[in-house]
Amino acid sequence: MQSTALLPLLQLASPSLPIGAYTYSQGLEPSIENGMVKDESSAREWIIESLGIVADFEAPILWRLLKAFSARDTEAVTYWTEFFIAARDTAEFRAETIQMGFSLGKLVVDLKIADDSLLAILASQPEIPLPTAFACAAEALAVPHEDALRGMLFSMVENQVLVCVKSVPLGQVSGQRLLLSLHSSIDAASLRAQQLKDDELSNWAPALSLLSMRHETQYCRVYRS
Repeated sequence: MQSTALLPLLQLASPSLPIGAYTYSQGLEPSIENGMVKDESSAREWIIESLGIVADFEAPILWRLLKAFSARDTEAVTYWTEFFIAARDTAEFRAETIQMGFSLGKLVVDLKIADDSLLAILASQPEIPLPTAFACAAEALAVPHEDALRGMLFSMVENQVLVCVKSVPLGQVSGQRLLLSLHSSIDAASLRAQQLKDDELSNWAPALSLLSMRHETQYCRVYRS
């Protein structure tokens, strides 16, 4: 990719970007609580399973949103935005994507990085989930679609690794080794997301949904999902 697109992508995908990603575990905290994730090996297994779910649903929707924003297709953006929100099957998962999407969307506006056509599409959405805001920001920053997709996947994986480092807990070396070992899985998830047809998308993950619902009433918790 061009160096002019690399720096915006690094900024967009960074967990330090103030949209609150670090406050969510995406269902990982209850799995640590009940002993499903207890060491580096089980953490890697969990993250690979999570990547598979994302590759089948969230990532291909992001891919479609990137194309829709690029074409300035308001109807397509609205369709995939509503489709994604409707598929959030627990209160926490829905609140997570809406909160981070709102925060990133506000940054797009406040930083004045998007043209009027992109801002108009964003403003037309009653609610903005994270994939919609991310796609808009990537298009505004002229990040190539393939790289934006990989950036989103890496950001999600890095956040999961950080949760494991802090909460399992894993050491820093273990966390870096875990992250390094997942690069090929990220590439595979990105490729799959680009190839799936509309009728092949699926967010079927009943065990993850149950863990998320348990987290809503978990006695002691650090994260918001």
